Amino acid sequence: MDGSTEVADHAAEGDHTSRWPLVAALGAAGLYAGVGLVLVGLDLVPTLLPLVLGVGGGLGLLVGLAGWSDEAFLAGSRGGSTGRSNLYTGGMVLFLLSDVATFSAGFVYYAFVRVGAWPPEHLPPLLGSLVAANTLLLLASSVTLHYGHAALESGNRRRFVGLLAVTVALGVVFVAGQALEYYEFVAGEGFTLSSGAFASAFYGLTGLHGLHVCLGVVLLAIVLARALRGEYSAERDASVRTASLYWHFVDAVWVFLVAVLYVGATAG
Repeated sequence: MDGSTEVADHAAEGDHTSRWPLVAALGAAGLYAGVGLVLVGLDLVPTLLPLVLGVGGGLGLLVGLAGWSDEAFLAGSRGGSTGRSNLYTGGMVLFLLSDVATFSAGFVYYAFVRVGAWPPEHLPPLLGSLVAANTLLLLASSVTLHYGHAALESGNRRRFVGLLAVTVALGVVFVAGQALEYYEFVAGEGFTLSSGAFASAFYGLTGLHGLHVCLGVVLLAIVLARALRGEYSAERDASVRTASLYWHFVDAVWVFLVAVLYVGATAG
């Protein structure tokens, strides 16, 4: 490799130090801060502050996610290089760290709920076949995604595409299952957001997780579309690695959520 080629390679790598994960993380922080101030009470803070933080943070989150998705998941289909796995994985780790803080705040709120009178007056049957099936589906999706990525690394592209398609399908079924659970709780049990502090914690945490699953399904669907065009290989898998990291994180959060929120609430 001559000197000019080496310089060009380093320049290309430098151009792709992404700013979008930071934009998304800052936007999410503003959004959560605005919502938190509303929950604390508008009488304690200036009236416009939660609105400014919430709207500005929400826009920042959307812009950051859009720019990041375009750069990390779509640019390769327009001819860009995808051999920057470390950069994209590092950006995803930063984003997931902000997500850990977000979910932690939700679980802290739930802990305060548990300190009060327990059990709540209106506690629906949380543990049932539906949540068990949904949990098995999400765990299975992590397995299929793991072995699909392993197949890509071993050069078996057909197996990779097949297992990736199964992963996307399992994610869609999980979202549908959660929607069905909400319907049964609201229509069958009368368990809504207005049913008390536990209901707000339950729908807040499970809804936040469901939003993450929906985003993960979209990312994996983009990866699947590119995989069907033959854009990935063992040396060209940055988007696959990044999306896999996100999906496994979402699955781990769900297991913890079931243990704390579903099993914990039922155990009293």
